[in-house]
Amino acid sequence: MKDVELKMLERAKALLENGEVARVIGWKKGEFFFDPSPATFESVEELENGFVYNWFCGANLSKYLIAASKKEGKTAVFLKPCDTYSFNQLVKEHRIKRENIYVIAVECLGKLNIEGIKAKGLSMIESVEVDGKDVIVTTAYGKETLSKPEVVLTKCATCTKTHQVKDEEIILHEVPVRDVDRFAEVAKLEAMTADERFAFWREQLSKCIRCNACRNVCPACSCVKCVFDNPASGISAKANDDEFEEQLFHIIRAFHVAGRCTDCGECSRVCPQNIPLHLLNRKFIKDIDSLYGEYQAGETSEGKTPLTSYTEGDAEPKDVFSGEAK
Repeated sequence: MKDVELKMLERAKALLENGEVARVIGWKKGEFFFDPSPATFESVEELENGFVYNWFCGANLSKYLIAASKKEGKTAVFLKPCDTYSFNQLVKEHRIKRENIYVIAVECLGKLNIEGIKAKGLSMIESVEVDGKDVIVTTAYGKETLSKPEVVLTKCATCTKTHQVKDEEIILHEVPVRDVDRFAEVAKLEAMTADERFAFWREQLSKCIRCNACRNVCPACSCVKCVFDNPASGISAKANDDEFEEQLFHIIRAFHVAGRCTDCGECSRVCPQNIPLHLLNRKFIKDIDSLYGEYQAGETSEGKTPLTSYTEGDAEPKDVFSGEAK
């Protein structure tokens, strides 16, 4: 991954030095090697002092382009395969000015989840290396080898996405052939009784501390003013007041992004309580596929979504009691 990082750094420096772009959006070093964060670089010096690209750069950079595309000058951005779907969706919704963005496609190969590594009982982590399907973790106590599929981000475990947009590329790899079903966990929930599902989500959502990290990171949540921040709504509290409120926030948010969610998994990645929020979105994606035909949000930057278009073959609403079409 180091060779890719060096090529990305050199390309970013060249773009700034030549005046082709006014800024570069990528990842910067954190306090530890495993906590890089999204950042904007406006000079070569800033790039040399902070730019990084490693196995822990899982953050989706597309949402930051909403603001960046409105600034003077062009913005260069490094996008992984899954990021480009969010980018396309935001262009489709006229949230990003495409002509102001220069997309550089970069490899991914599945980003690692530091919490997943720590969950294996490892601490005092000094370095992490990847060799094929092996993750070699060096700690203060020695080395441990883990299976990569077991410690990648949830969104990477079933990902088969390819770059949908690029103005140039650094290094691209073929998407590995995976025999995976991203709806497997959704199917398990569907197999539960209504009471079991309610109990599952009540337990999960009761962990919510209303930090709004899921909303803030979600590319599909791009409203200038969110209803949950409106004091007049009665539901703007940062902490849960009762069980109804804690469930209302996430359920409404899931409905809000239905048909637009690209399944980037950022909501689950940033949740400090490890709530599997992506399962709500995947349930809707699965239902849309079955009712309207397979559809992947963000595959193109044009056209309508299944929920914003009409055809005579659309699914008819059913009576909630009989299950028959009205």
